[in-house]
Amino acid sequence: MTTTSSPTPAVPPAATAYDRLIALLDEAGASYRLIDHEPEGRTELVSAMRGNDVAAAAKCIVVMVKLDKKTKRFVLAVVPGDRRVDLGAVKALLGGTYAGFATASVAEELAGSVSGTILPFSFHPDLELVVDPALLEHAEIYFNAARLDRSMALATADYRSLARPRTAAIAEPSPAV
Repeated sequence: MTTTSSPTPAVPPAATAYDRLIALLDEAGASYRLIDHEPEGRTELVSAMRGNDVAAAAKCIVVMVKLDKKTKRFVLAVVPGDRRVDLGAVKALLGGTYAGFATASVAEELAGSVSGTILPFSFHPDLELVVDPALLEHAEIYFNAARLDRSMALATADYRSLARPRTAAIAEPSPAV
């Protein structure tokens, strides 16, 4: 199994996902801003609090893909905040027979943070990072920084360089509200 993951920053293994992220970005001299706000994990609502276009927000979803009866892989699917993950596209990308959302407990264990705060970085070897290219069209991407009360605006060029994501069309339009 080949997975693409972010480099591991020089921080203790017990460090939180937030600590690992900040260490990685600072070590690389990345261009980012922290944005404090009321606790919120829903993309549309937190984007309004941050003042960013929802399309520039990284919506991060852990997807389980069955390759056969005994083999499954997990993907950290990252799509623009105004779209949703196309499970069929993720399944096809990995050559799977089934794709569905990972359980909250599995997603949180692999991502290292709670739902609503999952980073668009993978620090776990069993979590493959796949990003829809539409998100990368923005100068900055926005996401909750492994906390419900703090977000980050990160230069997209730095994100691409540090996260080294696999890119593939894995987003589809969200249904009209």
